[in-house]
Amino acid sequence: MRNLILGAAVALVIPTVSARAQDAAAGEKAFTACKACHAFGKNGVGPNLTGVVGRKAASVEGYNYSTALKESGITWDEANLKEWLTGPAANKVKGTKMVYQGLKDDKKVADVIAYLATMK
Repeated sequence: MRNLILGAAVALVIPTVSARAQDAAAGEKAFTACKACHAFGKNGVGPNLTGVVGRKAASVEGYNYSTALKESGITWDEANLKEWLTGPAANKVKGTKMVYQGLKDDKKVADVIAYLATMK
């Protein structure tokens, strides 16, 4: 009986892990458009995105953020990233320097967030 319960628990977990990996892989592809300004491990036109999930906004050393983003008080959790990625200036922080219009596909937004979460 114990093995049956353990097997059922494992069967429930494996598809979840697999789905997350697929989302992150799709997110890496969707992130291609972001690479024009963002990188991992260094600042570019945009700030370094290594460890962005869970990080306080405007906190990467050496990057010159807009006053609006510095004063936003945002922490980049999933909800804030979702709103940001769908329209940085229009939806989340008026006055940001980021001119990107945003992703309009909810699945791609979720995939990009899953990918960003893997980049620690």
